[in-house]
Amino acid sequence: MTTATPAANATPEIKQDRILIIDYGSQYSQLIARRVREAGVFCEMYPYDIDTARIEAFGAKGVILSGGPESVHDENGPKINQALFDLEVPILGICYGMQAMADHFGGKVHASDVHEFGAATIEVTGSCQLLEGVEDSKDGNSRLNVWMSHGDKVIEAPEGFEVVASTPSCPIAVMANEDKKYYGLQFHPEVTHTLQGQVLLSRFVHQVCGCSGDWTPDNIIDMRVAQLKEQIGDKQVLLGLSGGVDSSVVAAILHKAIGDQLTCVFVDNGLLRLHEGDQVMQVFAENMGVKVIRVDAEERFLTALAGESDPEKKRKIIGKTFIDVFADAARDVSEGSDGKPVEFLAQGTIYPDVIESAKSHQGKAHVIKSHHNVGGLPDDLAFALVEPLRDLFKDEVRKLGITLGLPAKMINRHPFPGPGLGVRILGEVKKEYADILRQADAIFMQELERSGWYEKTAQAFAVFQPIKSVGVVGDGRRYAWVIALRAVETVDFMTARFAHLPFDLIETVSNRIMNEIAEVSRVTYDVSSKPPATIEWE
Repeated sequence: MTTATPAANATPEIKQDRILIIDYGSQYSQLIARRVREAGVFCEMYPYDIDTARIEAFGAKGVILSGGPESVHDENGPKINQALFDLEVPILGICYGMQAMADHFGGKVHASDVHEFGAATIEVTGSCQLLEGVEDSKDGNSRLNVWMSHGDKVIEAPEGFEVVASTPSCPIAVMANEDKKYYGLQFHPEVTHTLQGQVLLSRFVHQVCGCSGDWTPDNIIDMRVAQLKEQIGDKQVLLGLSGGVDSSVVAAILHKAIGDQLTCVFVDNGLLRLHEGDQVMQVFAENMGVKVIRVDAEERFLTALAGESDPEKKRKIIGKTFIDVFADAARDVSEGSDGKPVEFLAQGTIYPDVIESAKSHQGKAHVIKSHHNVGGLPDDLAFALVEPLRDLFKDEVRKLGITLGLPAKMINRHPFPGPGLGVRILGEVKKEYADILRQADAIFMQELERSGWYEKTAQAFAVFQPIKSVGVVGDGRRYAWVIALRAVETVDFMTARFAHLPFDLIETVSNRIMNEIAEVSRVTYDVSSKPPATIEWE
């Protein structure tokens, strides 16, 4: 089998208008990317310490500098790379990005006596291309309702910049250098509380930067199909199919691009939901015409996980075991395909997976968790990776699925992690625990669907807690396991709020789980939001 590394087999790029977002650590950074994508323009987010060569190679038609928690006066505070200005493209600085740009060009930034966090109204006293004709109210001067989140503020604009808007406590809420097309906003246009925020970002990427709105599902599919044909050629590809939205969309795109060169491997690792294996095989093999091989690997996975309780190590064990199973499947496929070896492994990696698994080049970013298909892969992977969704958010993936004609039930299915129940069983993974959790999770899903709340939540699941609690059943004492229920509302999965399920629904689910599963004595409901919690428990 040909050995190749992911880095050496990057997906070929097709030229398109693109915006570069430089991340200074704001909690809203991912929202900027989502808003730009919603405007029909491709963008990527790089950490502020990205090297100059990558900045130059990106080919940006415009740059957005995000907010961040630092101060430009901090000794080790992040600075702006001069290479961004050398691109000679429009630049929009938001909050810290504005302050850093002002500081870079000789303006003055001071700590504010009055910190602004929350809703505010700015008064537009000047004019610039970005704000021209944009207003929420007008009474002598135009006003905009915005969302502020800052301590420092610019008190003196750099040479060449005009003050365009202000608030009583922030004399420079918007500044602009029309000659250079540099703009600074002290507020956050990416959050919905800034009522004209999407209009402002759309105007920046379209009118100011001159980007076309060609980032649409149809165009994305056409671009991906062309990229995949060029990358793969006549080689064989294996796809680890889970039945979830991401891998299902990858299967559909690959099938469209390379047809029978694709073989999907559905690994029953013993960590799936109730009856999930049969359902996946039925949908893909019978309804979509895709070649699917089913591998029963429950014992293999459970043996590999035995005795391990650390979440990161469990993810890496699961990732390695998947690769071992795929390698065995690849040999079988190669032998049955006229001797053509399998050289590519396809995955449903999406952009949030990459962000959460990434480390910045200078080690300043934190790994939240190693996704089994990003941080959990071995360094000596004997396949070249194919990841058509690696730069897409979850909602973009769903739109692609709809455009590709996948069944609505599949597209609207809640996410299920690659490690499956392995990260929903806290601590050591055992078959006994998985069987209990499968039943509890199935009851939760049934009641969510029956009540109409499945569609209202973005993700919901049950968690097995390896602790026992005393209960009373009839006249007897039950000392059994605890199940936690988790449901969240989110769009991009980068932030999430716990779903405010009706109490009577939670009560119904709780009663059913304890009445129908003798090994469970207590049910709890998780009311944590992300951040500070993550969506999954591990």
